[in-house]
Amino acid sequence: MPLAGALSALTLIPAAPAAAKFGDQPLARGDSGRDVRVLQRWLGYVGHETGVDGHFGSGTAKAVRAYEREHGLRADGKVSRSDARDLRRRATAAFKERGGAADPNESAAETERAPAAPGATATLSADGRTAVAPADAPAEVKAAIEAANTITDKPYKYGGGHGKLEDSGYDCSGAVSYALAAAGALTTPLDSSGLTRFGDAGEGEWITVYAHGSHAYVVIAGLRFDTSGKGEKGPRWRPEERSPSGYTVRHPAGL
Repeated sequence: MPLAGALSALTLIPAAPAAAKFGDQPLARGDSGRDVRVLQRWLGYVGHETGVDGHFGSGTAKAVRAYEREHGLRADGKVSRSDARDLRRRATAAFKERGGAADPNESAAETERAPAAPGATATLSADGRTAVAPADAPAEVKAAIEAANTITDKPYKYGGGHGKLEDSGYDCSGAVSYALAAAGALTTPLDSSGLTRFGDAGEGEWITVYAHGSHAYVVIAGLRFDTSGKGEKGPRWRPEERSPSGYTVRHPAGL
């Protein structure tokens, strides 16, 4: 993203901790947004299905209470920080036990996708539009890959994904932010400069962000998700390598 675009994007982004992730803030009925979507998906992973609409309503509260009762937690229908840590651990374990079975919250059409691939590296579909997560990847990584897959038909859009996460197109940092938000690693989109301060320094085990003042991309389970590269512009999985020279390297805490 050019510097002018980065400055413009900054005006759209309220101040927020760059490393904010699911569980940093408690959740309760009436809340909405990406954290609630993460909560709803992860409840489904552990057998307490509820709609994934980003709104913490009566159905989500009922699922939370059922989860709390099942695991001996205070059944108040609210998600504390400790509840979130417990859910993260159990959701990751559930994926591993299932061998990467389809997300129970996805529609019938979406669950027809290929099962998770074995090994530590994601694989690409024949047309390059869809990445398949490794079977042993944490739930956050699978959620990031699933989210990225949903926007691989979107065009490049200057400033896209910054005013709102769900957009008609995405720029480089908007696409990276979209994937990170699905993993619960962000609550607010960041521009390219903001991503240079995201999370922890260095490469991650599963997710690594590369950013400088004018561009950003992310490598998830060994595959690069980037708006530039061979072929179409826009958020796409890019099988070819890209030099990390000149980029600040960051990763979500724990991933």
